[in-house]
Amino acid sequence: MPSSVPSILLPAISRPLRLAVLISGGGTTLLNFVERMRSGTLSAEIPLVIASRVDCTGIERARRAGLRCEVVARREFSDTAAFSENIFALCREAQVDFVTLAGFLSLIRIPDDFANRVLNIHPSLIPAFCGRGYHGHFVHEAVIKRGAKISGCTVHFADNEYDHGPIVVQKCVPVLDDDTPDTLADRVFTAECEAYPEALQLVANGRCELVNGRVQLRPIV
Repeated sequence: MPSSVPSILLPAISRPLRLAVLISGGGTTLLNFVERMRSGTLSAEIPLVIASRVDCTGIERARRAGLRCEVVARREFSDTAAFSENIFALCREAQVDFVTLAGFLSLIRIPDDFANRVLNIHPSLIPAFCGRGYHGHFVHEAVIKRGAKISGCTVHFADNEYDHGPIVVQKCVPVLDDDTPDTLADRVFTAECEAYPEALQLVANGRCELVNGRVQLRPIV
């Protein structure tokens, strides 16, 4: 029976993507974007970085890279709505195409004009080891404790739930018998460095069609 839910084809963008990058920690994913942009393997520019904490080491890294970095501290806002309004006002002012969550740990409410324009990366194969409380080393500790044989990362369109929304790219890595959370984290991050730029290029090339909550990749034309 045909679905009554219309598909959404995201249009191709022929110029470099304008990205807002949201961080809560060291900014390693941000630095990966910068390196990929400089090497020509990611066609993008970053007019705005937003940090959710004043003590993020990623703030100084962003500024050393010559990027504008604003601090929107979650603890200064009474609720998620006010926090989110401030963030997306900055994104509108910077005229970004997409918002990328790059180790951003605070929940945000995505306004209608940014629907299907916010992407996130999570250090596991969603739907495993994801959701509230599963971030950073907590994910890798849980993977090892459970005895999983594979892990990986997931890039997805974000919605108003933790680690939810249509999946764009997933990459797998093995979990070794002698892994620690640190060694597994390093292996997963190597996969993340490939997966996030790959997902952004798929979006930029107009290959992502959203159908019934899933991403279908259209062929290259």
